[in-house]
Amino acid sequence: MGAGVADADGVTSRDLFAARDENDLARYELAPGAVLLRGFAREAEAELRRAIDAVAAAAPFRHMKTPGGFTMSVAMTNSGRYGWVSDERGYRYADSDPESGSPWPPLPAVMLELARNAAAAAGFDGFEPDACLVNRYEPGARLTLHQDKNERDFREPIVSVSLGVPAVFLFGGLKRKERPLRLDVVHGDVVVWGGPSRLRYHGVLPLKEAQHAFAGSARVNLTLRRAG
Repeated sequence: MGAGVADADGVTSRDLFAARDENDLARYELAPGAVLLRGFAREAEAELRRAIDAVAAAAPFRHMKTPGGFTMSVAMTNSGRYGWVSDERGYRYADSDPESGSPWPPLPAVMLELARNAAAAAGFDGFEPDACLVNRYEPGARLTLHQDKNERDFREPIVSVSLGVPAVFLFGGLKRKERPLRLDVVHGDVVVWGGPSRLRYHGVLPLKEAQHAFAGSARVNLTLRRAG
């Protein structure tokens, strides 16, 4: 079955082949080593909501600053052995919350299991994340094109889980100037990229006004990595 992904003008930018698994969930091949798993996280949404609330209670969301002094529009927190942080010293992983000095809250079992299963479905068996960056997008928040390259081992994939209101996920090439795919990601979708696609540029267009039962007007994104 053929499927299309809309570009900025609402037309199909590229046909993507969608296979279906035993649960009739669509699996789109985006590039070598990169897949979009439609609805993969939907069955775990209640557990994920409780896990996110627990993480945020222990390490509240905050708007970090870039090394250049700009405040990020996306609110962030972390769970796991390591947490991704940004300030005037640069981008890096830290084993404790710089605001409290305490270790980041443990990676919830539901997030760990979801990451393992999504990675395996994308062809990356044995994935064991030790960090989950939790991003909360309010209307207007965005993430510019960037590479995930603060991790020690680029052989491990990235697992990105979309929850709440829809967003447009940009999935580019290995150079910033390459035109990215524009993917409409909705509640429960998971994107996994690794192997030859591990260092592809990616980002999120400004979030539009919308409502979803999961998080009101917000989109919550879980990005699971092997940092250490």
